[in-house]
Amino acid sequence: MILLTFNLINHKKKFKKNFGIDDAENLEITLKNTESILRLLELHNVLSTFFVEISIADNMHPLLKKIIGKGHEIALYNHNSNAEDIAAAKQNVEDFTGKIIRGMRQKEPSLSVEELKTLGFNYVSNIENAHILFPFKRLERSTEIVEKNGISIVPESISPYSQIPYNDFVFQVLPMTYYVNMVFETIKNDDFVLIYMNSFQFTDFSKYGFEIPFYRKYNSGVKMTDKLDYFLSWINENELATSRMKDYIF
Repeated sequence: MILLTFNLINHKKKFKKNFGIDDAENLEITLKNTESILRLLELHNVLSTFFVEISIADNMHPLLKKIIGKGHEIALYNHNSNAEDIAAAKQNVEDFTGKIIRGMRQKEPSLSVEELKTLGFNYVSNIENAHILFPFKRLERSTEIVEKNGISIVPESISPYSQIPYNDFVFQVLPMTYYVNMVFETIKNDDFVLIYMNSFQFTDFSKYGFEIPFYRKYNSGVKMTDKLDYFLSWINENELATSRMKDYIF
């Protein structure tokens, strides 16, 4: 089973000299990138889970409605938000979409399982840091989904042979021939593989003048879109099953 997920996050506003955009323009980039992702998912008939960063969730209502309408799952992405803000965002999105928000993703876990349970979440998907060296660091830890205090804890997937984690940067930089073989190996070993990408990876960084590390520019924008298109085609050609997070866990 392939659990394909996307983090909807505004890119950090650091720019080269003489460049700059406001919050509205930054959000518009995220919206356009997400629309591109949705088109590809619809083309290949693949369902996914979208983790929406809490600080921008209230400004994405029309797009969230569209994501739900296409059959995908909405979950939340926590980046340094407090429990009060998370509760408010969760309630707001649920009221608008008419769907219960079951999942939370955290990059650097700031809420405990007990706090997540109190806020009404059913699962948490914690992910690692992905700087230039970390993505290829060999990791050795359990990739099994476990339950604690009524919360399913979903770890980041790791290739059982290369020990490379399935973070956003690895998808962006690895040749697809190697990446898909890695996916095959993981599914045979673990029954599922959790894959995630960030919406800002689909940005044309040269157009907007963002100041980012050189390795983050590699295969971004249109090239990232092409890689996702290839990957989705490969999934269907090999008749591999995909699932939204909540369907697989529960």
